[in-house]
Amino acid sequence: MKENAEGSGFAIPKKNVLYIIAGFAVMVLGYVLMSGGGSDDPNLFNYGMFSFRRIVLAPVVILLGMVLEIWAIMHIGKSNEGGE
Repeated sequence: MKENAEGSGFAIPKKNVLYIIAGFAVMVLGYVLMSGGGSDDPNLFNYGMFSFRRIVLAPVVILLGMVLEIWAIMHIGKSNEGGE
């Protein structure tokens, strides 16, 4: 049975797992940026829910987190073995 370059039996190297955690944190940040904007009074309309932060910035941050997740899973680091 072949093992990864770091010698552990886990399919994803430790460095990539850290990138996966970072991507998850970026996505959570995007969802936090998207939250809020509601009104306590149902008779009043709050235009704050259509702000740049909620409509543009938060979805872009979430997409960046997803791209980081895909890259972290698919990235194969340089091995020290050379020929393989």
